[in-house]
Amino acid sequence: MQAGQKRACVQRAVCRRPSKAHTGRHKRTSADIRTITWRQDMTIPARFNPWARRRLLACSFTCALAGMAAATVATVALAPAPVLAQPAAWPARPVRLVVGYAAGGATDVIARLVAARMGEQLGQSVVVDNRTGANSNVGAEAVARAPADGYTLYVYTIANTINASLYPRLGYDPVKDFEPIGLIAKIPNILVVNPRLPIQNVADYVRHARQSAQGISFASSGSGSSIHLSGEMFRQLSGLRMLHVPYRGSAPAITDLLGGQVDSMFDNAPSALPHVQAGKLRAIAITSARRSALLPDVPTLAESGYAGFDVQSWFGLAAPAGTPPAVIERLNHALNTALAAPELRQRLGEMAATPEPGTPAQMRSFAASEIKRWREVVKASGATAQ
Repeated sequence: MQAGQKRACVQRAVCRRPSKAHTGRHKRTSADIRTITWRQDMTIPARFNPWARRRLLACSFTCALAGMAAATVATVALAPAPVLAQPAAWPARPVRLVVGYAAGGATDVIARLVAARMGEQLGQSVVVDNRTGANSNVGAEAVARAPADGYTLYVYTIANTINASLYPRLGYDPVKDFEPIGLIAKIPNILVVNPRLPIQNVADYVRHARQSAQGISFASSGSGSSIHLSGEMFRQLSGLRMLHVPYRGSAPAITDLLGGQVDSMFDNAPSALPHVQAGKLRAIAITSARRSALLPDVPTLAESGYAGFDVQSWFGLAAPAGTPPAVIERLNHALNTALAAPELRQRLGEMAATPEPGTPAQMRSFAASEIKRWREVVKASGATAQ
């Protein structure tokens, strides 16, 4: 302690133990009390200082707790992270593929061929569900309202892009309510005539239509169908007088064409081919940009003087809007893998169908262009839904 510094002292009274001479009850007096003066800078052994002992014990207890806490933190840090619950892997159950047409038609056949192959890729069955009515609108609306979970798909076709203009009101939006997955295939139409007519090619067809007072008639599977609008597009390009005769489906239209009640038809290739191959109908042109391998001698309408003419029925795969991108990507991969299978390509080729593998973005762009294209044709033709 420095000189001159005032010492702070603490006085504490302590009891003096009574002497051995006191054997009875002892009453403490002032003589038994002695005063001990402690300087504040003095160090008192812990065994004589109860407050120091308490502080020491408290420190030991606190340090022990801190050590335990540190050990616990280290154990938790080194332990493996808990596995959080993950959603079930898709697909965890069969997938439903809605077709807007009856079983046995081209759309249904193509859907079943693709569904079988895609099921192998996905590890789950893809089950075809035919929901017919209103030129496929019934099926389309059902899918548009289905959960966007990847378990409900739709065979989106040329009809859906035509219906956008053909029907004044739809129960779904053909653009906003669907998530494109990819195109499946395209099938051309064939301009066929009754073989009793003096028509061997498109030039003869035009000549016959111009020489006849009634023009020339063409049948279709219904007002606003792709078969009908193929004829309407040709009429707009050729300027011919052409009488449209609508039927409820291709079968009755073909029957009347074979019987001579109508002159011609822009029929789908799978429907017309058997009659052409049997010699009951004559094919004079094909509506695709390229010739068909099944009819290599039949020229395209573009080759026959109508440049740019390219009309084909097409089929794609779509899901409800909002379906997760990862699911769409996997479906697209499964579809394209299926379309690459030689057996599937052969079956499609037998229907005059050309596989069209691609991306969801390509299908979206193509469908948008088709909606615009058919809007103009429908408006010019005056076609309405039956």
